[in-house]
Order: sequence, then structure tokens, then C-alpha cells
Amino acid sequence: MAKTQLGARVDEDVAELAKRRAADLGLSIGDYLARLVQDDASGLRARAVGAAARFLADHQAVFDEAEQAQQEHRGARAA
Repeated sequence: MAKTQLGARVDEDVAELAKRRAADLGLSIGDYLARLVQDDASGLRARAVGAAARFLADHQAVFDEAEQAQQEHRGARAA
């Protein structure tokens, strides 16, 4: 498939973050951006965010209990 060059201006911190994430994934910036666009256009990102929201809603009590226990443990050490 032929490649087309795009140009975009972003804040330096966004550019650095993109470079680091691409490197973490072993991708070039172009391939990383292409993956983001494809995931977004396919709805993959929206489905993943929805799944995460459902998971958190279904298990919020477990997280709340763990956080409460951690706070109580910290409070016991401070006393």
C-alpha cells in the first residue's frame, strides 16, 4: 500500500509522549499514529473504554473495600 505523508502540529509534550509510546511498542511514529487512527475508526477504542467502565461499575465495591482496608492499615501504622 502506498504511503502518504501527513503533517501535524502538536504541543511538545504530546510529541514526546507519542515518541515514547511508539518506542515502547516498537513502532515508528507513523505506524503508531496509523494504529491509533485505525483503532479509533473501527470503534475498538470506544469498545475498550466501554468494557473498562462496565468492569469498574461491576466491581466498584471490591475496589472500595480494598481502598478502605489500605487506609485503615495506614492509619494503624500512624497511631
